[in-house]
Amino acid sequence: MIEFVEGQVAELSPTHVVVNCNGMGYLMHISLYSYEQFQGKANLRVLTHLSVKEDSHTLFGFANATEREIFRNLIGVSGVGPATARVILSSLNQKELVGAILNGNVALLKSIKGIGPKAAQRLILELQDKMGKLGDDSALLASGGMGKANEALEALMALGFGRSVAEKAIAKVRSDSDEDSSTEELIKKSLKLL
Repeated sequence: MIEFVEGQVAELSPTHVVVNCNGMGYLMHISLYSYEQFQGKANLRVLTHLSVKEDSHTLFGFANATEREIFRNLIGVSGVGPATARVILSSLNQKELVGAILNGNVALLKSIKGIGPKAAQRLILELQDKMGKLGDDSALLASGGMGKANEALEALMALGFGRSVAEKAIAKVRSDSDEDSSTEELIKKSLKLL
């Protein structure tokens, strides 16, 4: 499995990015959200998901771990393939999508191209529990300094700690400290709690 691709941007469009990684170009299909995050950057670290079918191996790229996790949850729903999941992620931002599923907003989900009433209800039914966890995560990290908290979270997850355990440690560190901690301080203090 390819976890991420890091290198120079060779080509960037609203639908895909090509990253030159040591002389090899990796084409990854992306959402509009990722496209916006990648614009103006010469070097990228793109998180990936490899979709393997009988007739193709397709690489999908993501700006952050939350987007990739939502994508993987979406393709786990019957009738939602990688292309449809990418359209969903391009149509709604992560907060809107998680909110729509948690609140059972069929009308908003139906407004996405390729999603009918039955597919919208299936998304809500199958993903409410999984998205509930993501909703809690975003609420936990939304109280200021989100970028630093997300970076610290990704670092702790890279060290092998589970997402929920790492988030609780980061939340505890942030609630205990009065000043705005740097990413490094968040990681060090969180490691002491883990």
